Amino acid sequence: MESASSPAYNLSFSIKLLHYTPLNVCVGGVRTCWDSFDKASNKADLELIDRVGNKFKHKSVLEHLSYSFEIKGISRACLIELTRHRMASYSVKSTRYTLKELRQQDSFLPIDSVNFERASKWVVFTQDNETNNAIIHSLEKLRELLVNGKANDVAKYALPEAYRTNLYFTINARSLQNFFELRTDKRALFEIRKLALAIYSNLPHSHKYLFKGSVKFD
Repeated sequence: MESASSPAYNLSFSIKLLHYTPLNVCVGGVRTCWDSFDKASNKADLELIDRVGNKFKHKSVLEHLSYSFEIKGISRACLIELTRHRMASYSVKSTRYTLKELRQQDSFLPIDSVNFERASKWVVFTQDNETNNAIIHSLEKLRELLVNGKANDVAKYALPEAYRTNLYFTINARSLQNFFELRTDKRALFEIRKLALAIYSNLPHSHKYLFKGSVKFD
């Protein structure tokens, strides 16, 4: 018997900042343009990046700053939207080589609280019960295909969009501003909006001032 209700969407992804470019690299690029190294100071340098890159819109200087993140547990639906930001680099967990992990699982049916909990390791749920039930049926059908010997390369075409994935994500500051402008908007997909806000939260504190004008918190 199928459950009459299901958990609220389980956006339990994790994100970790792995590496970032020091601000002085960007400062050096900006000061090279005007040969103004004699005017350097910590306060002046920070104001210079903001003035040239944000106020004067010479955003190419912001491309000297880049950020690398490890992201675990977002849906493939969210991944598709993320990769629309083309000025970035992605290394994504391969379904071709890793779907065997699902082959080793027990059935996700019948749909009940226990199987919802088990399935949440593999898929992201929404706030809609009917959609969540369909997600579990899709996950179970994929599992059955794998158990019955379908090759990963064939079975992966039955992957539900809700299926979780992991990736490394590297993006420069100019592209990240554009990402925040679009993906922190209330009209953005609920999952990528939460991801965008989490990325901002994980930025180095000393860099956040460059992005405050791009992030929509309300």
